[in-house]
Amino acid sequence: MTVKELSAAPNLTTLYPKAVAGGLRRSGGDSLPDTEYVRRGVTVDPRHLADYGRVCGFRLSDELPATYPHVLAFGMQIALMTEPDFPFPLLGMVHVANRITQRRPLRLGETMTLRVRTDEARPHDKGTQFDVISEVLPGDEDEPVWTDVSTYLHRGGTSGSSGAPRVRPTELAPPAPTARWRVPADIGRRYAEVSGDRNPIHLHRLTARMFGFRSAIAHGMWTKARCLAAFEGRLPGAYTVDVGFKRPVLLPATVGFTSWHSGAAGWAFELWHARKPTPHLTGTITPE
Repeated sequence: MTVKELSAAPNLTTLYPKAVAGGLRRSGGDSLPDTEYVRRGVTVDPRHLADYGRVCGFRLSDELPATYPHVLAFGMQIALMTEPDFPFPLLGMVHVANRITQRRPLRLGETMTLRVRTDEARPHDKGTQFDVISEVLPGDEDEPVWTDVSTYLHRGGTSGSSGAPRVRPTELAPPAPTARWRVPADIGRRYAEVSGDRNPIHLHRLTARMFGFRSAIAHGMWTKARCLAAFEGRLPGAYTVDVGFKRPVLLPATVGFTSWHSGAAGWAFELWHARKPTPHLTGTITPE
């Protein structure tokens, strides 16, 4: 594997135009690059952490939400997926699942190393799926204490069966929400400010329509973070939170959140359309 050391976070302002240009020249194939990006000496800006918490519904704390390191690694993920040897165009990619394992809480003030690589291109009945793996190693430790596996779908032809789904949470009853949340029209722009994810489908109705959506849609990782925030104060120090993204949340929206505790097995949860039995997200939280 080729390891590339980064001295700073990639500039997402320049990467999105690169993604557009790359989408015009990809030649196909499904051979993922054997490259790992590494960035050392990463620390968290307390103001940025507070801004992220406000957007996603977390309380102010020196303990990082389990979804927060995803935004620290996001620029490295995009940089990797816009390299010339990456086989798929970034625009039009579908984020279908995300699994985060936290082996212990990360805290404000820790110095971290971030690692990002791709793994396991595999056939799906709508194209090809693959994983982008991000890891956090605190201090001089050799083993990650936080791992994020983002599963993407590149649509294109039929390359076989998708097999068993990565996320198979407990089946939930028809929507009887334990909470209802009003999702404002600007949540895509607000989350873009704290995450760096300025994909046009999340920002404005007009730019979303260019990609087939009648309005802007919420970021999948915002919906995951908002659901995780609903469990604050009840989670162990080590757990895995695993979600599948089902239907986009068209903005503005009212959504229903359903969850229950399954004892030692953890929790199951879903985010629903408020007026019909359509899940936006399904997930589980499993103690480690």
